[in-house]
Amino acid sequence: MVFRGSPKSSRKSIRFVDELRQEVAAIFEKDCKQTPYRCIPKGEKRVLDAPRLRNDYYSNIMSWGMNNILAVALGPELYLWNSEDQAVHKLLQVRGGNDWPTSVTWSEDARTLAVGYMCSNLQLWDVESSKLIRSLQGHSGRIASTAWNGHILTSGSRDKSIINHDVRAANSLASCIKRHADEVCGLKWSTEGNRLASGGNENLLYIWEASKMSSSKFLHRLSDHCAAVKALAWCPYQNNVLASGGGLSDGCIKIWNTEKGICINNIETKAQICGLEWNRHHKEILSGHGYSIRENQNKLCLWRYPSMTKVGELGNHKSRIINLCQSPDGITVISAGADETLRFWDVFGPPTAGAGNSMVSDLQGLLSFRTSLLR
Repeated sequence: MVFRGSPKSSRKSIRFVDELRQEVAAIFEKDCKQTPYRCIPKGEKRVLDAPRLRNDYYSNIMSWGMNNILAVALGPELYLWNSEDQAVHKLLQVRGGNDWPTSVTWSEDARTLAVGYMCSNLQLWDVESSKLIRSLQGHSGRIASTAWNGHILTSGSRDKSIINHDVRAANSLASCIKRHADEVCGLKWSTEGNRLASGGNENLLYIWEASKMSSSKFLHRLSDHCAAVKALAWCPYQNNVLASGGGLSDGCIKIWNTEKGICINNIETKAQICGLEWNRHHKEILSGHGYSIRENQNKLCLWRYPSMTKVGELGNHKSRIINLCQSPDGITVISAGADETLRFWDVFGPPTAGAGNSMVSDLQGLLSFRTSLLR
């Protein structure tokens, strides 16, 4: 069957697609041309000595709370550093040589600090009074990852389990999930709190829905990485987008659509990825690196999103980066290195008037405009 007018409509459709492709290509070309002109600091804003900071890829020993206080574990001790007056306070010290903090995470309101330990203990501390509130049970191995979601504290352990603790309840254990085949070394709740990402030492990444975690039913099981998945970061401006980073044998940053469970971008950094932080003011993501046999060893690399073109790199660490964390205002990133230093980088900078004119905004505006024409 042949419909009258079909060839004419077809030509219009093809012309429209060609024009759209040309404009999208132009946006990507503009993005690439602008990349070298991004102002990146030449060095650190500040360097703090961090004696006895453990050279442990799996640990997550640093967290910057909304109260502007940095919590960092140095060997058996945990310190609080006030970024406003630079005052330092030792919160706790573990006696004996067989135990030490392996994960540190502020609650969202910065009233409570969760501390996981090598010997499987999990504690909640009231920092204002410097008092231990309670200990939470359930794990039988070190707790290297913790993440808050309101009153729920999620912990991941070497015992391969994920536990959700309701810190309001006397019996805090809300659910226990055993899907990972090795240590759970990465945990991150989405900004909206409806999804959890968990990374394991068996190279797997799981996406969980908060409403279904009690049944241990996952939304997606993603097996694209070739090494441990520790570095996880949810995109602050696209709720369903997650970035994950692989260990030494992988070295890839993968960008995921967690709604569909597909990888939408993949960048080979050729180095162990120990941390990821999104820039909340511009469409960028920062990666912190450890060991490498080729390039980017011990460096911080800045990538433009969504093209994932490399904007630049920073690096003064003498040994691998262990952790990254971001200031409450989203301007400064701290890198904790195995060289026993904490380095402060004003790499993200304050928001600018032109921040909304990024490539993502251009693409979204273009697609929105074209869609309205079709209607």
